[in-house]
Amino acid sequence: MTVVVPKRELGTVMTNSCARRQAGVAMMESLTAMAVLLVGLLGIVGLQAKTQTSHFEAYQRAQALLLLDDMVNRITANRYAAPCYAITGTGTGGTPYLGTDGTDHRGNTTCTAVAGTIQTRTIAERGMSDWDTLLKGAAEIDGGVNAGAMIGARGCVSYDPITDLYTVTVVWQGMVPTMAPVVDCANGLYGPDTQRRAVSMTVRIANLT
Repeated sequence: MTVVVPKRELGTVMTNSCARRQAGVAMMESLTAMAVLLVGLLGIVGLQAKTQTSHFEAYQRAQALLLLDDMVNRITANRYAAPCYAITGTGTGGTPYLGTDGTDHRGNTTCTAVAGTIQTRTIAERGMSDWDTLLKGAAEIDGGVNAGAMIGARGCVSYDPITDLYTVTVVWQGMVPTMAPVVDCANGLYGPDTQRRAVSMTVRIANLT
């Protein structure tokens, strides 16, 4: 027996079939568009996180440069008592240091034997104490907590009698690993040394006598 489908019903069947195929294609296009959008959003989130990290790294470096310049100015302004500032030994892995977990070095033995007056030595000792406080973030208080310095800020001042140079160094905790600094200051105190950031400057004391 042959079943004859009326033209009207045949057209309806074909229309329904095409509609289903079109709906399937539209759904696939929508899913593809959502996947592309999701990948783009994840990329934007990752970029924003890296941007924030870069901004914070730049902020910490700017703070470190200010602290570095502060100590260099203290030494050059009080050159007769310059040995009082050299608290960090050479070949000691960058110890002692001031700042985070550091100690106040007023009255250190290096300072008691230098040339100059009691007044210049007192100025030097007070300057080291002030620098220690600044490294610990006391320049800015947020909710009762020191917030005016970098993460784990520490400072070193060393003297090389061969070159007659004082080296001032400021180190802090970086956010991501990069390259380990070659200068000695608080070595090994920041987890991987590749996360230890450092800025340093050498100072030669002019002999004006």
